[in-house]
Amino acid sequence: MNAEWDVVTGAFGYTGKYITRRLLALGRRVKTLTGHPDRPNPFGAQVSVAPFRFDDPEAMAASMRGATTLYNTYWIRFPRGTLTFEQAVENSRALIRAAKRADVRRIVHISITNASADSPLPYFRGKGLVEQAVTESGLSYAILRPTVIFGLEDILINNIAWFLRRFPVFPVFGSGEYRVQPVFVEDVAVIAVDAGQQEMNAIIDVVGPETYTFDALVRLIAQVVGSRARILHVPPGLAYGMAKLIGYAVGDVVITRDEIAGLMANLLVSEHPPTAATSFRRWLEEHRAHIGVRYASELARHYR
Repeated sequence: MNAEWDVVTGAFGYTGKYITRRLLALGRRVKTLTGHPDRPNPFGAQVSVAPFRFDDPEAMAASMRGATTLYNTYWIRFPRGTLTFEQAVENSRALIRAAKRADVRRIVHISITNASADSPLPYFRGKGLVEQAVTESGLSYAILRPTVIFGLEDILINNIAWFLRRFPVFPVFGSGEYRVQPVFVEDVAVIAVDAGQQEMNAIIDVVGPETYTFDALVRLIAQVVGSRARILHVPPGLAYGMAKLIGYAVGDVVITRDEIAGLMANLLVSEHPPTAATSFRRWLEEHRAHIGVRYASELARHYR
């Protein structure tokens, strides 16, 4: 039990789960901080659990004291109830302060490509403000900026496939010529854990080897899953309205206006060379039988 240990926020979620698996495979001990400490622990005794205590900095620091690295995946996709982007930023700042108080050696923070504190989009602006909090914390850090993360538990790619499997038409926002550069979740985990072992401060775009226009991405998914849906280019407002109607039917938020705006502004693509190797096309073809078979609900994953 003398092995070094790390903290992963959200180890029961998506990216955090893969980071945790990677750390455990390397023989490290892991504790997770989570907003859902009562949920079943898929790692059993391998991962200890503590709740977020954003309102009690000393208690949150105590839960991290002795840890080598904090791998932070905490964020929200959209506001819900009293939890706004502004509150998520404040929660993130509290977490970073607690890590410093606990003498954590390094923080590996999962952000997003093109995050900016000056962004007009609340999601990207909030991510940018949290990046500022990391860089100004005095902690050794690596900030990772992934684009769209794909994998078996992915929401965006899975639900595109789900729509294509079940509906006769699929609306593409506007021209569909804006780009996206998907990155595999296991590649993200490998890069994150490797960054945790380094010393130098770094900001790294974590992006896959293939770039698609959104139109080409949708058509590739349709081809792989055998969809006969007609892919139509429609005004973004109309597509958003259609998504809201379907959201009411499935009890979820399918997509937000900010997500559409960020996608159409080419914020999910990097100008830097690829840092991950897994081909989205090859992965999609290998998992065609599973992608889009069931709808993946954001609300069910994080709020229920």
